[in-house]
Amino acid sequence: MKLLLLINLTFKSLLNRRFTAGLTILSISLSVFLLLSVETVRSEARSSFANTISGTDIIVGARSGSVQLLLYSVFRIGNATNNIGWKSYEEITAHPLVEWHIPISLGDSHRGYRVMGTTTDYFEHFRYARDIPLEFAIGEPFAGVYGAVIGADVARELGYQLEEKIILSHGMQDTHFSKHDDKPFTVVGILEKTGTPVDRTIHVSLAGIEALHIDWQGGTRSKKTISAEEAMQMDLQPRQITAFMLGLKSKMAVFRIQRAINEYRKEPLLAILPGVALGELWSLIGVAEKALLIVSVLVLVNSLVGLLTVLLTSLNERRREIAILRSLGCRPIHVFILLTTESFLFGVLGCLFGAILYYVLLLAGQSLFVEQFGLYIPITWFGMYELMIFGLVMATSLLIGFVPGYRAYRHSLADGMAIKL
Repeated sequence: MKLLLLINLTFKSLLNRRFTAGLTILSISLSVFLLLSVETVRSEARSSFANTISGTDIIVGARSGSVQLLLYSVFRIGNATNNIGWKSYEEITAHPLVEWHIPISLGDSHRGYRVMGTTTDYFEHFRYARDIPLEFAIGEPFAGVYGAVIGADVARELGYQLEEKIILSHGMQDTHFSKHDDKPFTVVGILEKTGTPVDRTIHVSLAGIEALHIDWQGGTRSKKTISAEEAMQMDLQPRQITAFMLGLKSKMAVFRIQRAINEYRKEPLLAILPGVALGELWSLIGVAEKALLIVSVLVLVNSLVGLLTVLLTSLNERRREIAILRSLGCRPIHVFILLTTESFLFGVLGCLFGAILYYVLLLAGQSLFVEQFGLYIPITWFGMYELMIFGLVMATSLLIGFVPGYRAYRHSLADGMAIKL
């Protein structure tokens, strides 16, 4: 009975100070929301990063470093130290344990976006996230020499549609002297959004890459130019590629094939496992996510310190109220329970409203995250980690309530009834 009376007094006390109490609860709610949001985005970003490529067993490139090979072959960042001979590619992919293979040829660009030469096997076998295949928003894979399939970000940011004519540039410099303006490409397909580097890539055929450079030598155009029509009549068999991806018939053979490629005698090659290389790369760039988590934790700590400040400040203003309660028969322990209950209630309501705000904004902004950042955040119930956050916030709020509760416990009845000027 006394416990119910104390709880009733707690609610009435909060309603009497509803403006201050509301601001305190809002502060804790926003901090809880920020901590939940940062943790969710951090977790999903890491998962999305790890799933940039899926289903590929081995990536092969010129001998360099595993992270460097991953960067230019998957993320289209940087350049290869050397190319791979076409004969080496054919010999390795002819291995009986190789189920499928995707060649990659890099080096050109279009208005800051990387151009990747490949085959139609790329659209059939490449996977991302949890084994999700590439899908076309409109159009189809390239069939001719001068067909191009562009990613979703390229189409959106440059405003390209099907049948659009685009001019590719030699290297990453978009200057007049580097443009392949005599051999324009036609957009024949636009891919669905994937949230991976595929969205920012222009895909063309290997034959198209060869046609572009058939009258180029040493990075410059030769005096004798060859038209687009003339190039189509010539041998467009690639001589070199930048890298290639392998899918094996048996996962048990991954290390055997990797070792065989790394020991390949005809030219120095490097075979990496995408998952392992992604883990190495994340260990290098994962500092930012940890810093973001630390900042959100500090924001929450600041809100809890604010809660303590509010309770201590209000305590000085409530001495007369406490004294009246004491005169009506409340024992010191009852006053202690009253104040700690108030503090605990701040934590409970802060977690409750923070969780509601989290779900409301997640529901409203889920599609925006996919469209703008390619980050899909599923709407699921809170897991053990989030429940631990709630428990920690409420337990800390309860402990914070011990400070004003203990001070009130020590206040005497005479101290509360005395008028101090």
